[in-house]
Amino acid sequence: MDFRQANWWRGLQAYVAVSAAAHLVWEILQLPLYTIWASGTTRELAFAVVHCTAGDVLIALAALSVSLIVVGSKNWPGERYWQVTLVTVALGLGYTVYSEWLNVAVRGNWAYAPAMPVVPLVGTGLSPLLQWVIVPALALAGARTAALRPDGTG
Repeated sequence: MDFRQANWWRGLQAYVAVSAAAHLVWEILQLPLYTIWASGTTRELAFAVVHCTAGDVLIALAALSVSLIVVGSKNWPGERYWQVTLVTVALGLGYTVYSEWLNVAVRGNWAYAPAMPVVPLVGTGLSPLLQWVIVPALALAGARTAALRPDGTG
């Protein structure tokens, strides 16, 4: 594979598409780990999923953008893929710890159900932390596959 010929635009498109789909699925699956699952109406649940997924996509784009500026290459994702992946995941995790703390502990915008495992020391739910490791890794793998596809069908 000629990494110098990486099509970063196809990679970015794939990153956004995979990220949006995976975050949507994750948000739906983790709903029972939040109190809204038991107390919210169908409309409130649907709004929470759409709202959170849209926020996730914006966070994912911001994390990738910063990563590309700081450690990226004009031939990303053919070059510096692992550096960009590491920084993107770290930024997503950092924001998640902050956001969960702010919205659960400080503002009370949402709460964890008893089923949510909470990571000691940081006090953040395990599900959102795993989300910001697994989903960006999948999205970046999809980006790399699409960008390096030689036939241009990415």
